[in-house]
Amino acid sequence: MNDFPSFLSTLRPEVDEALDRLLPDAETEPAEIHEAMRYSVFAGGKRVRPALVVLAGEAWGGARADLLVGGAALEMVHTFSLIHDDLPALDDDDLRRGRPTLHRARGEAMAVLAGDALLNRAYEVLAREPASAPPERRLEAVRLVADAVGTAGMIGGQVFDLQHEGAVRGADADSLERIHRLKTGALIEASTRLGGVYAGAGPGGIEQAGRIGAELGLLFQIGDDILDEVGSSEELGKTPGKDRRAGKLTYPGLFGLEGSRKKAQQAADRCLGLIEGLPSGRGLFRALVAFLVHRGS
Repeated sequence: MNDFPSFLSTLRPEVDEALDRLLPDAETEPAEIHEAMRYSVFAGGKRVRPALVVLAGEAWGGARADLLVGGAALEMVHTFSLIHDDLPALDDDDLRRGRPTLHRARGEAMAVLAGDALLNRAYEVLAREPASAPPERRLEAVRLVADAVGTAGMIGGQVFDLQHEGAVRGADADSLERIHRLKTGALIEASTRLGGVYAGAGPGGIEQAGRIGAELGLLFQIGDDILDEVGSSEELGKTPGKDRRAGKLTYPGLFGLEGSRKKAQQAADRCLGLIEGLPSGRGLFRALVAFLVHRGS
């Protein structure tokens, strides 16, 4: 199967099954927060990050059951980031994945706590599962994800993003790329690296997987920037035009739409070159690159 959307739709039920098993039941006390966690996790995300864990891990012969655990943990981290990103203090959005954001549906306090709980649960999962994985691999998984989330990763990218709000004029391409590689790209890079860790790909394989993930992350975020300009709320699952109105530093804001599409193609070409060195799974990775290029075209 070299059709990435079909691969996603086939894999998604497996990811959701893993998430359902790994998250507390909605009825478990305190039920209010567990229901809130599930409200956001099962709101209809594409499960791109779990798919990347599986794609990268299977390229090096990893077992899907093990890879799904890591993928589910990263989806918890991703959902935590969306819940907090939507809060009034940050992006102040009312819509996420086509439904009211968690702070609109359950209140700001519960949204903050549910995001915190999802991040913590992800670390719990990575530390203890899969039970068949050597302890050193589980430890490396925790370290890798913690680095991707922290101030040298996603949270740092969010800080830089806030610092550049309203400062598009005079901004430079290096600042823009740094924001995107950290805010979005760090977790996508962690996804492919995590697949390599679980598969026992070795230092060289894990590094190659990470470089592929880094280019995919940049390509993904450039596409998001373009869609924020030209997409609908149905395509985005959130309010379009928010970044421009907030004065955020984006690729269309700095390079225009056609310049942004050129930057996306350059990232795609770099990624395709790296994919050629994979031991297997090259077809699906190529299909993923084509999918990401198309969504921003």
